[in-house]
Amino acid sequence: MVFFLRILRIVRIMVPRFFCMETGYLILIAAMLVARTYCDVWMIQNGTMIESGIISRDISLFKKHFYSYISVIPGIALVNNFLKLGLNELKLRFRERLTKHLYDQYLQGFTYYKMGNLDNRIANADQLLTQDVEKFCNSVVELYSNLSKPLLDIGLYIFKLTSAIGAQGPAIMMSYLLISGLFLTRLRRPIGKMTVTEQRYEGEYRYVNSRLITNSEEIAFYNGNMREKQTIHTTFKKLVDHLHNFIFFRFSMGFVDSIIAKYLATVVGYLVVSRPFLNLSHPRHLQSTHSELLEDYYQSGRMLLRMSQALGRIVLAGREMTRLSGFTARITELMKVLKELNSGKYERTMISHQEKESDTAEKLALVPGSGQIINRDNIIKFDRTPLATPNGDVLIRDLTFEVSSGTNVLVCGPNGCGKSSLFRVLGELWPLFGGQLTKPERGKLFYVPQRPYMTLGSLRDQVIYPDTLEEQRRKGISDQVLKEYLDNVQLGHILDREGSWDSVQDWMDVLSGGEKQRMAMARLFYHKPQFAILDECTSAVSVDVEDYIYSHCRTVGITLFTVSHRKSLWKHHKYYLHMDGRGNYEFKPITEETVEFGS
Repeated sequence: MVFFLRILRIVRIMVPRFFCMETGYLILIAAMLVARTYCDVWMIQNGTMIESGIISRDISLFKKHFYSYISVIPGIALVNNFLKLGLNELKLRFRERLTKHLYDQYLQGFTYYKMGNLDNRIANADQLLTQDVEKFCNSVVELYSNLSKPLLDIGLYIFKLTSAIGAQGPAIMMSYLLISGLFLTRLRRPIGKMTVTEQRYEGEYRYVNSRLITNSEEIAFYNGNMREKQTIHTTFKKLVDHLHNFIFFRFSMGFVDSIIAKYLATVVGYLVVSRPFLNLSHPRHLQSTHSELLEDYYQSGRMLLRMSQALGRIVLAGREMTRLSGFTARITELMKVLKELNSGKYERTMISHQEKESDTAEKLALVPGSGQIINRDNIIKFDRTPLATPNGDVLIRDLTFEVSSGTNVLVCGPNGCGKSSLFRVLGELWPLFGGQLTKPERGKLFYVPQRPYMTLGSLRDQVIYPDTLEEQRRKGISDQVLKEYLDNVQLGHILDREGSWDSVQDWMDVLSGGEKQRMAMARLFYHKPQFAILDECTSAVSVDVEDYIYSHCRTVGITLFTVSHRKSLWKHHKYYLHMDGRGNYEFKPITEETVEFGS
């Protein structure tokens, strides 16, 4: 019951209303299935008449039905290919609908970040959003086809056979279907869980391979190839061991399925169809000639054989349904997590368990999202705000300071003291655990990391990201102004080298570390936010370029929060925020007496 409720929920997404293309293709498939069933019945009857003409040496009977067969071949071929077209289009449209719906949820706000960093229920979202969605949609459409056709066949053949051999024969076949179906469904129960496990292991295997590609340079410097090989082999072995077990289980189930759903169904069919013929006192065949008996047997026998095959396909469709239940469980879990993350709820297994009682009590007192965020221009103010990780570890118990536009702040302290955590709270990536935070809205706060992100696209896209060309034009910023931004950070030669703003390259590889950092600063000048967070983002830039960047930010009115260990940057800031990593901090103006940290 839970499975059917889950699948109904997902089907409502894939078929949003009655009058849509998906409904049209569902009707087309149903119509082609009906047409194909009628084609099968006609082929049985016509084939019987051809064979009857051959056996009785009746040339006119043979010719009549032989030419009829030739004349309908194009129509039957058209029905079969229309059915394939409908099935393939429906798979693609279902996948398109479900993928768009899930990505709308996944890329809403910072949900994609929260799923990987704040919530640990979904390990491999990329696997779910790509492979699992495709497999689910294929499985649903195939199940619709594999159930609809046999059900139509059974209904039609029951009607035809009841008039030919009585109602008892089809009734026996239906009883066999019910009993064998219930028995096999019980045996197949583990398939759903095994499918979920298989997809999880597939996701883990893809993840360790993508990590190797992402961090190839660092691994190469460490000569870590043998260690990575060991990790990949261990992950792959887990997957292979599970697949061996799954293959053996499917072999065992396939053996039982074949006997019960195929061969025993045919045995029951033979027993049922033979009764009127072997019973010499049966009224139907008292006056029948040998030729009529043969014709009647061929027709009834083939219909019953087709009906038993249809019953077998329904029993086997249960196997697909069990596998589908595994994909349905994973997609439903993803939808549930996305919905909760978008409503501000997340679940995370706490890392630290061996804590003092007082620490545990303090953690329990912190409620994610209990703080208040007030949007106001030209000010950033923390008012009695605890700085804590999503795991509940408190870095600073009570953070209070205020920064107005025009007041640059240098943030310093040892690693792990909470510098990045402060910026994640400012960027609303992490929840507020209490107090009040006054800040401009998201779009007026810009973050420039140490390793800037270069998007897929043209040279222009690197400067205006995340804006598009249309948004650039709406802002009234010309390409000449973009050229000035590049010149300001000494990157004008890149435009000259590429020859066009529309030049597309793999910019992560084409640009050096220092060029990427300067490109990120050109991006900052383009967006002109009220506040910018510079997180070691000029570490690969020369001091003279760095001085120009800071001077230019002051000229255009961008207030900076800088994380840096360079002493040369202190002169560009009015205040410093120092965190000692033990829960203490100091926020003070920079004067001549201030001891400068860094190198």
